[in-house]
Amino acid sequence: MRILGLLLFMAGTALAQAPATQAPTVQPVGTMSELMVDIIYPLSDAFFYISTRTPKDEAEWSELQGKALMLAEAANLLMMPGRARDQDRWMQDSKLLLDAGAAAYKAAKAKDVDALLALTDPQLLASCTTCHRNYRSAYGRRRPEQASPPGTR
Repeated sequence: MRILGLLLFMAGTALAQAPATQAPTVQPVGTMSELMVDIIYPLSDAFFYISTRTPKDEAEWSELQGKALMLAEAANLLMMPGRARDQDRWMQDSKLLLDAGAAAYKAAKAKDVDALLALTDPQLLASCTTCHRNYRSAYGRRRPEQASPPGTR
């Protein structure tokens, strides 16, 4: 019994003296454009088109729940160090997406199509357009008409 106690004491002492391991460093992999185009746009489309792509069975509802969860978590990716453009407007706009994604997740879990329809236009759309207006310089501006090649008119 004394040997066991001595071993436990020595193990505890060794652990107390061991250097603390550092948490892994957050390391973005994709660019902001890739995050938007490859993750956020396709996920948000599932909700923007919910009226024509309404889940019909348990598997489709489960898939929609996962998309809602990923959409909400994508907002957290936008807020992480190295991605956040600033600590003011960017964080507020990202929080709008987080809130919309969380509401979509709750509605998808409840299989509440009306709630999904109700949040898509004002809440989810606002989270996208507000951020784009603030951070995409050409957002909402019309492109000038391209000139026709000579001799085509």
